[in-house]
Amino acid sequence: MLVIVNYGMGNLGSLRNMFRFIGLEAEVESSPDRIAQASKLILPGVGNFDAAMKAINKVYGLSDIIKAKALEEKVPLLGICLGMQLLLDSSEEGSLPGLGLISGKVLRFPHHESLKVPHMGWNFARPTKGNNQFQQNLCSDARYYFAHSYYAKVTNSEDSLMKTTHSVEFDSAVMHRNMLGVQFHPEKSHRFGRELLKKFVDLC
Repeated sequence: MLVIVNYGMGNLGSLRNMFRFIGLEAEVESSPDRIAQASKLILPGVGNFDAAMKAINKVYGLSDIIKAKALEEKVPLLGICLGMQLLLDSSEEGSLPGLGLISGKVLRFPHHESLKVPHMGWNFARPTKGNNQFQQNLCSDARYYFAHSYYAKVTNSEDSLMKTTHSVEFDSAVMHRNMLGVQFHPEKSHRFGRELLKKFVDLC
């Protein structure tokens, strides 16, 4: 069962519709019991880092089940936008720790006279040099839709899957074992987004 985790912050309908477009039915769930039955998990997110972690930890009580599914059961987990940032250790946007599933931190874009923050709109995501199965056949000129004011920096370079430049070069997609995160919105990225989601479902 493919489950989109609902903790009150994310483009749930858009994601579900995109999965339907590629021929898959995704369940939107906030119940730990239902999430425990998932064979694949999607962690979306739009908004503030601390607000998201408070919702996951206290309002919905989902932190333990997400970690158990990812670390103990090795269920494929995809974090999208803020959901990707939550997979890391910490963020300059807040003071609460992240889920700590992938080693790294989230930083604020530096001020730049000619580049606006938030980074919003279409941009390229270039595959890094790697040899895992997911990296094979990734398009080198794929463009995705971004909307964020903070960016990810993973601790281990081998966890970086794609790079994007907006005043600084940052990790726009990360992967550690069964856990994948993308800073962009694949559900808003047309063909390239559909291909990435299908690749996640097929290969992870």
